Amino acid sequence: MAESIGQSIPLACEDWANTKAAYRLFSNERITDKEILSGHLAATSGRVSAVDGPVLILHDTTEFTFKRGDTQAVGWPSEHKDGTGKGRVAVRPHTEHSVFMHSGLVVTPQGLPLGLSAVRLWTRPEKSLRKSFSDRELQARPAEQKERYRWLENLREATQRLGRPRDCIHVGDRQADMLALFNAAQELDTHFLVRITGDRTTDEEGASIDSVMKKVPVAGTRHVTFKGVKGTTHTAELQVRFCRMTLVRSKHKHKDCPPVEATIIYASENAKPEGRVRLDWKLVTNLDVSSLADATEKLDWYAMRWKIEIFHKILKSGCNVEESKLQTTHRLTNLIAVSCIVAWRIFWMTMINRSQTSVPAHLVLTELEIRILDRRVKDRKPPGCKDLAYYINKIARLGGYLDRANDPPPGNVVMWRGLSKLADIVIGAEIGAGLVGD
Repeated sequence: MAESIGQSIPLACEDWANTKAAYRLFSNERITDKEILSGHLAATSGRVSAVDGPVLILHDTTEFTFKRGDTQAVGWPSEHKDGTGKGRVAVRPHTEHSVFMHSGLVVTPQGLPLGLSAVRLWTRPEKSLRKSFSDRELQARPAEQKERYRWLENLREATQRLGRPRDCIHVGDRQADMLALFNAAQELDTHFLVRITGDRTTDEEGASIDSVMKKVPVAGTRHVTFKGVKGTTHTAELQVRFCRMTLVRSKHKHKDCPPVEATIIYASENAKPEGRVRLDWKLVTNLDVSSLADATEKLDWYAMRWKIEIFHKILKSGCNVEESKLQTTHRLTNLIAVSCIVAWRIFWMTMINRSQTSVPAHLVLTELEIRILDRRVKDRKPPGCKDLAYYINKIARLGGYLDRANDPPPGNVVMWRGLSKLADIVIGAEIGAGLVGD
């Protein structure tokens, strides 16, 4: 599958015997996604042990949707319509089934993905609880009865597997804003860095976070440059505030969450800009923050959370998981597990080119692949060092990377295209060597 990225199982397997073997693997009830990923998860722990300093564990949930005719095949179905009904586009109703994945992706502070630390795959066998309960009743339910409890499970599993709780920083978006998760991190002696979803009560006579932070003086400013929705480059000046406080549960929530000592970091633009949304980040962490440099470091770490969104994009657009025709949840979750390993390898090869230098090419490529790249992709200038970055550039050029003077480093799309093309050339070279030998 790594040699036929994004292709169907029959195309990747090439003949009926291998295809049937793959189908048997995915449908075998004794084999689950946990067994398939066990080797990769263990290897992630090994890579983390070789890294000095902190590592970021990026947590997030994504949804894979599949169109199926059988309403009981994959999770709870929902009805959707294709098209708008206007002009030549007809409205065609269809049934979609969903498989959800909550995962933790371990990256270095420089953005190099070291692998997955924990993965949960599931479907919703019945209608969402939100159909039967009010928002207040849902919030009052114990954490283990909520779907978001998987955040706590993955945090515990990842911390235990990596074995370095004080070096782990668990990063999450607004879905991770749970007092139960903060307490779990404290019990495990590990760290969290989470974006706040709304205002929360402190122990200062019931004051809210916002009301306290309004009185906190600005510690300094930070200029950030980013691209907007249409690709336009923007520069924003953020005012940074931070304050240590105690967070307590809301009155209508369950009573099994003790208060948590944490630091709140606010970074926002002073005025609303024209033509785009005002930047406004509100983070909570149990990491030490005593200066502007500490606060901006935590902001940079949270910005790394986007890496897991890129990983999901590789899974869906590169590996084309949602195009699979497998008909049951068990088979699809096993396929997703295999695709996670393929997607991580693509992502790692893309990012190691940016975060590290002088990595030996033989760490990733075979001698035949190196010889093919030397022969197939010509050098535009004398090579300084034929390290892994040198050959990754050549793989990207096979995938359509132009390598012009002002082009950014190659991305994931040209990498997965180049790897697939390189695999085809390797097969041709092996066949050609056999024909010449005969």
